[in-house]
Amino acid sequence: MKEAGSRRSERLADQIMRELATLLAEEVQDPRLNLVTISGARLNSDMTVAKVLYTLHGDEARLAEAADGLNQAKGFLRSQLGRRIKVKFVPELRFELDEFLETMVYGQHNK
Repeated sequence: MKEAGSRRSERLADQIMRELATLLAEEVQDPRLNLVTISGARLNSDMTVAKVLYTLHGDEARLAEAADGLNQAKGFLRSQLGRRIKVKFVPELRFELDEFLETMVYGQHNK
């Protein structure tokens, strides 16, 4: 995915990140998504796809449950984003585990 580098796309990615974090905390009732933290968002060059990074600590089963929960909530989250942000087209959401912090804190030996 070729990422956009314009100020507009950076502002939109930041807004998507903030709104998704709020939605997860206040609207989504799925227990699999407890303690999931949105850590970033990046848009592709034509701003049709948002790669949303999230962090979560846990074993492989816990991480898989959270990934399933996020994928199931994707439609709801996208429709809520459409109501909260003012854009013609709400980007498709693709969730990806952000392993940067985990790697920095626990090192590679934990993988």
